Amino acid sequence: MMRIRCLCFLPFCLALGIAAPTYGADLVTAETTLPVFDAHLHYNWEPAPHLPLEGVLALFRENGVTGILATSRPNDGTRALYEAQSKDLWVVPFIRPYRVRPDIQTWMSDPQTEELIATEFKRGYYRGIGEFHLTGPAAKAPQVKKTVAFAVEHKLYLHAHADDEALEILYRHSPEAQIIWAHTGFSTDPAKVEAYLQRYPGLWCELSYRYGITEGGQLTPEWRRLFEKYPDRFLIGSDTWVKERWDNYASIMAAYRGWLKQLPAEAAEKIAYRNAERLFR
Repeated sequence: MMRIRCLCFLPFCLALGIAAPTYGADLVTAETTLPVFDAHLHYNWEPAPHLPLEGVLALFRENGVTGILATSRPNDGTRALYEAQSKDLWVVPFIRPYRVRPDIQTWMSDPQTEELIATEFKRGYYRGIGEFHLTGPAAKAPQVKKTVAFAVEHKLYLHAHADDEALEILYRHSPEAQIIWAHTGFSTDPAKVEAYLQRYPGLWCELSYRYGITEGGQLTPEWRRLFEKYPDRFLIGSDTWVKERWDNYASIMAAYRGWLKQLPAEAAEKIAYRNAERLFR
């Protein structure tokens, strides 16, 4: 099983944290804070959340986060965020096919997964399924194929924590799938990322824990080129899967703004929040 999270990337991400920048006419400047849509947010309730609901909403306000792709284990946390109907926060809820943490390794072969997804979907407000974890051939499991078919039938997005092989299998299940690729493969070569963007029009790359985007706080030439060539295909996220990610939330958001300000304003805004508006509004 692929490592559930690459903790070795946490020091790298936190090292990039700088004072939150702002944007202007051509580049992100100090005139106003760039809004952010957090496209990888977990508010887990197993057995209880790290922060109370009001504390989470306050944290988003403090960090200029105006929208979130909300998931949780179990789905109670997602429902709490959505049903709070905060005037300051746009919540896009996704169904997570997990009840407890061990489901991460068994959901693709568990017949209860199908019932869980169908039951949650009846609530009428979910926009996607995930985040779910898949490594290599595990993506061939019948339950995974059923999940992809359900998503395509109901026009739902899939939030997939998948290696390259599993990503390709998901699209073999259905070329019509719309996938948010969690972590963009962690370390998949930028040239291969570009090949996937060209091959799969229904693919968007989410950048939490993504290694190699910057060096010394500066965008690498490879990633700058990708962001400027495909600004419509990237999203950013915090991945608050453990309490330390909540405790370092401000640094994570500041790190994103640190390299977004190095892009032209239009590209920075698309990656920060406009792509999410286009996909989910």
